[in-house]
Order: sequence, then structure tokens, then C-alpha cells
Amino acid sequence: MTRRVTLYTVRGCGYCIRAKALLDAKLVQYTEHDVTSDGAERDRVKALTARATFPQIFINDRLVGGCDELHALDRAGDLDRLLS
Repeated sequence: MTRRVTLYTVRGCGYCIRAKALLDAKLVQYTEHDVTSDGAERDRVKALTARATFPQIFINDRLVGGCDELHALDRAGDLDRLLS
């Protein structure tokens, strides 16, 4: 089964860059939605996640959280399981 990974990001965000770097290092394909210039989409993501920060990361439509949560999953060994 191929896992679908989706990131909502904003330009110049260090956390967004770090999250993408981790996924890139793991050779994970993902879809990135840059919502920097799209206030309506940014508001939609905030309403969907109840979070005002970026990135917001989904694996198979399940909210993983942001960069810190993604790295925590990796440290715990759970990210590879989610992605396999």
C-alpha cells in the first residue's frame, strides 16, 4: 500500500524546511501545498487542524501534526511504520 503524504507549508518557514528535509532523506514522495499567498486555504487548514502553525502534515488523511511531531515519530521509530 502506498502511503499518501500531504504537507501544508508557508514560504520561508524553517519548520517546513526541516519537515521536508526529513521526508526527502527517507525518499518519501509527498504533495506540498504552499498556502503562503492563499489566505482562504490557510484558514481552511487552520480550521481543519485546530492549529495555527505550519507545516501541517497528513499521512493517509490522518493529521500527524507539525515538524516537531514528525521528528518525534521518527525518533520513536513510528514514522517508518506509518510510511511502510
